[in-house]
Amino acid sequence: MSNPAALFDLTGRVACVTGASAGLGQRAATVLARAGAKVVGVARRADALDAWVNDVGDAAAVVAADLSQRDQITDIAGQIAAPFGAPDIIVHAAGINTRENADDVTDAGWDVTMNLNLAAPFFLSQAFAPAMKKRGWGRIVNFASLQTTRAFPDGISYGASKAGVGQLTRAMAEAWSKDGITANAIGPGFFPTELTGPVFADPVRAARNAAQTCVGRNGALSDLDGPLLFLCSDASAYVTGQVLMVDGGFTAK
Repeated sequence: MSNPAALFDLTGRVACVTGASAGLGQRAATVLARAGAKVVGVARRADALDAWVNDVGDAAAVVAADLSQRDQITDIAGQIAAPFGAPDIIVHAAGINTRENADDVTDAGWDVTMNLNLAAPFFLSQAFAPAMKKRGWGRIVNFASLQTTRAFPDGISYGASKAGVGQLTRAMAEAWSKDGITANAIGPGFFPTELTGPVFADPVRAARNAAQTCVGRNGALSDLDGPLLFLCSDASAYVTGQVLMVDGGFTAK
C-alpha cells in the first residue's frame, strides 16, 4: 500500500488556474502551489496577479489575459506554457455573472458569459489535451455552481452557462479519460468572493442562504482546499465526469 499522503502530493506537476486574481480562483492557485505544483495564474487584472505571485514566490507565474476573447485562446495557451511547460492540471475558476433580468438580457451580456464561463474552459483544455495525452496524466477541474441545477433570480445567462459546464465536464470525461485525463467539476455554494458580493452585502439574504444548507453556514475559502486537492491529484484517479457540490448540503435540501 502506498503512502496515503503521497496521493495528494503535487510535486513535479504544473498547474494553470484561471480567475487567479481573487476569490476561489486565487485560493485554488495558492493551495496547489503549497501542495508542490508550479502554478500559472491567469486573470485580467495584472496588479492583483502581481501581488499574488509576490506572495507565493518562485512556484508561481502569471499571465494577464482576457479569456472571454475566444480568438486569443491559442495565444494565451502559449503564454501559459512558457514559464514551466504545458500544464498537467487546469482549474477553470474564471467566471462572470452579469445578473441581468431575463427580460433585459443583452447580446453582449449573453456572449461574454458564455465565452468566459463555458467556451474558455473547453478551448483552453483542448489546447493542452495533446500534452496531457502524451504524458498519460491530466486533471481538468471546471467550476460549476448551485445554478448548474437550480434557477436563481436574474441568473438566466449565468445559469445556462453553468448548466453547460455540468454537461461539458461529462463530455470531456468521455472524450479524454481513456488517455489518463480526468475531468470533474466543483460546484461551490455561497462563498464570500467578489462574484457573490451582492449576496453577502445583504445580511438577511446571507443568513437565509446559510439556513438553507445542511451544515448551517455559508462557505469559507478553506472549505475548498480538500475537494480541490482531491480532484487535482492521484487521489481521484478513478473519478471522472462528476460534479462535486461543495455547498454545505445546500442542494441536498
